[in-house]
Amino acid sequence: MRDGEPAADDSGMKAVSASTYAAAADHFDAAALSFWDRFGRATVTRLGLRPGDHVFDACCGTGASALPAAHAVGADGRVVGFDLAEPALALARAKAAAQGLTNVEFRSADVEHTGLPSGSFDAVVCVFGVFFLPDMTAAVAELWRLVRPGGVLAITVWGPEWLEPATAEFWAAVGAERPDLVRAFHPWTRVTSPTALARLLRDAGLPEPAVEAEAGTHPLADPHDWWTIVLGTGYRATVEQLDEPAAARVRAATIAWLRDNDVRHLRTNVVYARVRAESA
Repeated sequence: MRDGEPAADDSGMKAVSASTYAAAADHFDAAALSFWDRFGRATVTRLGLRPGDHVFDACCGTGASALPAAHAVGADGRVVGFDLAEPALALARAKAAAQGLTNVEFRSADVEHTGLPSGSFDAVVCVFGVFFLPDMTAAVAELWRLVRPGGVLAITVWGPEWLEPATAEFWAAVGAERPDLVRAFHPWTRVTSPTALARLLRDAGLPEPAVEAEAGTHPLADPHDWWTIVLGTGYRATVEQLDEPAAARVRAATIAWLRDNDVRHLRTNVVYARVRAESA
């Protein structure tokens, strides 16, 4: 699947994504998956939020970007997060309560059909979520509709080679068990370059975006942490379709390869895009 291409099965992708991340929520907050919080915060930092701002977070998950936004806008501000994975939202609500945040709300709802008033948010963000939406162009147009004059839309996606070199070995091990599952679900590869992300935003009718590619890595403290990452990301969808012995063999093969090759870091390249609406 190349940048900009539709997913193999658009009709069921949203349902698979929701069920996958509902299951993966049990690993979201593991230390091995700290990249969720890292890039959620980085996206929010780039927004320049002010006290009192209203923020909408599409595909909010467990609050990696919504919670930093809630802290930034303060008690007079408001953050609303939408996601279809209720277990992830339950974690987000618990974390908000633990942090004493009363200005953030998490709803189990479809970001493609928000039903929210036009121009009602100072900032709209979507971090690692737009590629799960069957019609990405229409989804971006809907998110842009929510931005008020002078406000900003921010979309963050994974860049190329996400979690390599482990990803290639994971798919090789899956292929030894179930060739039909190899890359059958990996929508995060639909848009991975600055060019593709900028084109997506322009196709949705937005002005020219500011796009920034950032190369980076994520530490792999122990080879066994790879399986924690698998279970807390979209790779969970593939594992859920393997029987238990096959999943165990895939786990063993990938962990062994990482250990034998002394892999200490995984690639976590990202692409940030921001578009500001004209002031009234």
